[in-house]
Amino acid sequence: MTNALNPPVVLITGAARRVGAEIARTLHAAGACVAIHYRSSAADAATLAAELKAARPGVAGDSAAVFAADLLDLDALPRLVESVVARFGRLDALVNNASSFFATKVGAVDAAAWDDLIGTNLKAPLFLAQAAAPHLERSGGCIINITDIHAERPLKGYPLYCAAKAGLLGLTRALALELGPQVRVNAVAPGAIEWPQGKSDFSPAEREAIIEHTLLKRVGAPADIARTVKFLVFDAPYVTGQVINVDGGRTAYL
Repeated sequence: MTNALNPPVVLITGAARRVGAEIARTLHAAGACVAIHYRSSAADAATLAAELKAARPGVAGDSAAVFAADLLDLDALPRLVESVVARFGRLDALVNNASSFFATKVGAVDAAAWDDLIGTNLKAPLFLAQAAAPHLERSGGCIINITDIHAERPLKGYPLYCAAKAGLLGLTRALALELGPQVRVNAVAPGAIEWPQGKSDFSPAEREAIIEHTLLKRVGAPADIARTVKFLVFDAPYVTGQVINVDGGRTAYL
């Protein structure tokens, strides 16, 4: 897929910070042009794009660009894809990374939580894939969905989030069936990956328990996810319809 004169173009949702930004850096370093999607992190997205362009100067049309869109707005999704294609002239891969994550107690789930969690984790990936499919078919490209190990092994207190990610896992396999043989579709399922700063979803004791039930006895890093995405984009031409758990072995005996 790599070609210095005609580099592949990858759209990454939620790419301004954390895991999404690391995916952008890793794919860019491998030779791709990256379309950095963001919703509200405009400054972070612009800083990342400037960093990447400075790392690879002289690329025709630049090697990174930013694109704003609210993934809960269905009308914005085809426009996002078309904006990327208009900017770079092609699309070779879509990485559905953007995600909402918060607890939903049974008995208190409301329509707003449903719209947010299902919208970002399942609905947007489906409609983005649908919009991107014609371009990916032309390029022989691929889709990578970032799911979660809790798509198959639910996390207590997060039933709606787990259901949304379970839907994305099923969608991954369904799209592999629908879009093959031209387009490969796979997923990466993270385990505990670098606790967000200031995030209080898990207490120190809960974090220690998660690490204790991880075979490698540590949390992972965004780079662990990014390297796996890179493998699926560039080095796995005979892999489709699969989910790779990147969890330090936690699912081995959850």
